[in-house]
Amino acid sequence: MNKFMLNETSYHGAGAICAIADEVSSRGFNKVLVVTDPDLIKFNVTTKVTDILEKAGIAFEVFSDVKANPTIENVKNGVDCFKASGADCIVAVGGGSAMDTAKAVAIIIANPEYADVRSLEGVAPTKNKCVPIIAVPTTAGTAAEVTINYVITDVEKKRKFVCVDVHDIPVVAVVDPDMMSSMPKALTAATGMDALTHAIEGYITKGAWELSDMFHIKAIEVIARSLRAAVNNEAEGREGMALGQYIAGMGFSNVGLGVDHSMAHTLSAYYDMPHGKACAVLLPAVMAYNADYTGEKYRDIAKAMGVKGTDAMTQDEYRKAAVDAVRQLSEDVGIVSSLKGVVKEEDIQALAESAYADACRPGNPRETSVEDIIAIYRSLM
Repeated sequence: MNKFMLNETSYHGAGAICAIADEVSSRGFNKVLVVTDPDLIKFNVTTKVTDILEKAGIAFEVFSDVKANPTIENVKNGVDCFKASGADCIVAVGGGSAMDTAKAVAIIIANPEYADVRSLEGVAPTKNKCVPIIAVPTTAGTAAEVTINYVITDVEKKRKFVCVDVHDIPVVAVVDPDMMSSMPKALTAATGMDALTHAIEGYITKGAWELSDMFHIKAIEVIARSLRAAVNNEAEGREGMALGQYIAGMGFSNVGLGVDHSMAHTLSAYYDMPHGKACAVLLPAVMAYNADYTGEKYRDIAKAMGVKGTDAMTQDEYRKAAVDAVRQLSEDVGIVSSLKGVVKEEDIQALAESAYADACRPGNPRETSVEDIIAIYRSLM
C-alpha cells in the first residue's frame, strides 16, 4: 500500500501572495507570527508579505532569528517567541531555512513534549497537527512548502538531522515567482540544483512508484529547461523553477531520497556549505555510483534533460548521457563537481559515518556502506 500526502491548498503564479490575507481571515486566525530571515528583511522581501497583512488589518509579529542552516537554538528561540506573541498561526517567508524553522516551532507548540528538538529526528511519533503554517517560498529549491520533511543543525554534535512528520505539512503554499526575483545568481543556481536532486533521487529511490514517477520526471523536464534562464533572472525561467521545484516536492516528500542528500547534509553541518550547492557537487558522482541499480530510468532522465537520440542508445550510453547532462547543467549555472579545498582528509571518516546514519540514506537504490561513501567523497577531492 502507498500513501500520498500534499498540502491542503496552493496558489501559483505572479501576484499569488495577495491570497495570504484572505487565507488568514477565512481560517479565523487572529494573529500571525511571520518567520523569516534577516537578509529577507534587509532586502525588503519579507515586507511584501507584511505589507499585505498590515493593509488587511491583521496583527502580526516577526521572528527572524533564522540561520542559513537553522539550529536547535533557532528553533527554541522561535518557540519562545511564538508563545510570547499570542499568535495562533505562522506565515513562513523564506527558503528552506525559514520554513524548516517554522515547521519545528509549529510542531513543538502543538507537541511540547518534543521541546528538546533533538527528539524530533527521524519519524517522531507526534500526536497533534502543528500550528497552521502558510508557507511562502522565496527560493526555488527546497519545496518545503509541500513536504513533510525539515532539517535542523545540531551545532554541538556537528551534524544535521532530518525530521519526517506528517503533522508538519503547511496548510497553504503560496508559490509566487515574484518573491524569488531578488535571488542572486549563486543562490538561484544552488537551490535550483537542489530541486533537480530532489527530482532525480525521488525518481530512482526504492520507494518510487507510478504516481511519484509522474511528478519527478515532469519536474526534471521543467527544471532542465528553466534553470539557466532563472539564473539569468528571466521571468519565464523564474516561473518554471517555481513550478518545477514544487512538483519535485510533491513527489519526494512521499517516497524519500537517497545518499546524495545524506552526504550533502554532512557537508553543510561540517563546513556550512550551502545545501543546494552540496547536492549539486555530489549529484553526478552519486548518479554514476547508482547507475547499475536503476533499470531504464536513466534513459527517461536523459530524455527529460533534453538529450536527443536516447531511444537508440545502449544502456551504458544513456546512463552516461544522463550523468553528463546533469553535470553540464550544473557547470552552466556555475557549480563545478569538485570538493577540492572543501573536505579535509581528517574529517572523511566522520563525514561518511554521519552520512550513513542520515535518514535519507536507506532510500538509495543501491545498498551502500561507509566505505562506499568515503570513496565518493574522495573521488571529488
